Amino acid sequence: MKSQIHTLILLMLMALGLNAQITTVGLIGSGTAGDWAADTDMTQSTTDPNVWTLTTTLKTGEAKFRANDAWDINWGSKSFPKGTGTQGGDNIPVFAGDYTITFNASTGVYDFDVDSDIGIIGSATPGGWDNDTDMYIDAADSNKYYIKLDLVAGAAKFRANDGWAVNWGSSAFPKGTGTQDGMDIPIANAGTYTITFNKSTGEYNFDQPAKFTRIGIIGSATAGGWDNDTDLVQDASNADIWRGDMTLKKGAVKFRADDAWALSWGGSAFPVGVAVEGGGDIAVPDSSRYILWLNTKTLAYTFIRADSINTVGIIGSGTPNGWDNDTDMLQDSLDDNLWTININLTSDEVKFRANNAWTINWGNKTFPSGKATQDGPNVPTLKGNFNVTFNSLTGEYKFDVVSNIGIIGSATDGGWDRDTDLYQDELDSNKYFHTLTLKAGAAKFRANNGWDINWGSVDFPTGTGTQGGMDIPIAQGGQYYITFDKSTGAYSFAEIVAYSSIGVIGTATSGGWDTDTDLTRDATNGDLWTARVDLTVGEIKFRADNAWVYDWGGTAFPAGTAVKGGANIAVPEAGKYLISFNTRTLAYSFTLIVPIM
Repeated sequence: MKSQIHTLILLMLMALGLNAQITTVGLIGSGTAGDWAADTDMTQSTTDPNVWTLTTTLKTGEAKFRANDAWDINWGSKSFPKGTGTQGGDNIPVFAGDYTITFNASTGVYDFDVDSDIGIIGSATPGGWDNDTDMYIDAADSNKYYIKLDLVAGAAKFRANDGWAVNWGSSAFPKGTGTQDGMDIPIANAGTYTITFNKSTGEYNFDQPAKFTRIGIIGSATAGGWDNDTDLVQDASNADIWRGDMTLKKGAVKFRADDAWALSWGGSAFPVGVAVEGGGDIAVPDSSRYILWLNTKTLAYTFIRADSINTVGIIGSGTPNGWDNDTDMLQDSLDDNLWTININLTSDEVKFRANNAWTINWGNKTFPSGKATQDGPNVPTLKGNFNVTFNSLTGEYKFDVVSNIGIIGSATDGGWDRDTDLYQDELDSNKYFHTLTLKAGAAKFRANNGWDINWGSVDFPTGTGTQGGMDIPIAQGGQYYITFDKSTGAYSFAEIVAYSSIGVIGTATSGGWDTDTDLTRDATNGDLWTARVDLTVGEIKFRADNAWVYDWGGTAFPAGTAVKGGANIAVPEAGKYLISFNTRTLAYSFTLIVPIM
């Protein structure tokens, strides 16, 4: 349900008028100069209006592309340095360095080309012997370079300034010391490697990610000293994240796998840094209780002094203060890790942060609950009044909607004792919705958690509830998208069905009424289907599995809520559109990317 709600937020935002043409594209995020507060504008190509470029310096962090200095249209992905951004996609992880960035607003394809004097070249690399793959400069030592790269079996060398005047090679693999004009380095096996190189010594290492069952921390600052590891706990929702909560002394620590030195990580930065395999000891400057994380995929680590968290606030475009100021939360009198707030939010994004600064901040892409991590992605929100709880020790959070309309009954989790509040529609305050798993039984809608105002009817799955009406019979258990209109009493229980394909069809498409144009299922949300499609003036419908058993139409354009077997959707303007359709909520949108003049 969490990812479906995230998607619904994006579709609601699209309904507010995203068919406007893209006039600017910028890069924003913790890895940019403007952080999450301001875009760094890109330059539009004079030959292709979809292509945008930017030369800039980035910090290690995250970034996204967005249009018109607003979150209505934004692109992201987990891939770096190349990838294809999708609407509302993940934050893009970026490394420190100087880059020339290209982005195509029509296809979402992007490329972060790092400006580096050291590259790797050879038959084992993506560029073969024709093109160097530039490496990243280590933030702590300008002689050291690194990159994570997919290689094939073959050969490679390191060289400077994309030329052969200065190059390093050796016959040793996976570790060795390259010399000027040395032998080609033999890459024994294809795979993903973390590659490090020191241009002052010629030392290099091709490291393939290792498999391990445990991650611990060891060192003079820990209770076990250098003799015994203190195990970290693997995050249940992200296997790459390992957490700890412990008292450390002034001293040194390292991370290592499976209580052995075969695989260990160190670093030179504190309290936040990027670890290096076999790196130096991490210096802990003060004795204190620390909350710490290690990401074994990115090797980013964080140490947070528990006593350094004086305040926790919620910040973001979904809050009354936007990204400029925190709205402070209240610390629990019995548990100093627990923070709460009642707050009015809009459909947008938020994060938690400590001490009104970005040094310590938490996020995750799930809503209404999840487990946030340091520098995690923004939390998507819905419009409404929420009781929010956050645990600064575990990162666990929950947004409980406070609504005057709920559903109750034997078919719900709360039975006849407790209402499940519904979310209020962004565009119509009379309409409410929720996605719930129900049991076979009965249900009613009611206001203000009481029986003074309640609606019921004998009809299912759609009907019109009346005051004090009969219990609504839920014919069979399943997952349902529920809608209710308190002004009319109209309700709907739409059972969620799995489809193998979703397409668009009609006179507005290239296939006419004969052939579907397939949409692509979102990798992280199986209910969301999207595609960039050239449309002409005409009519269009959505349908499943290339058949008329399940088809949907509507009367609204560019965005609306489809109806099964509904009217053809009229497309008034030709152009390339980003089409989105959610088979759970039936919300759809057509975002005009490039009009046909």
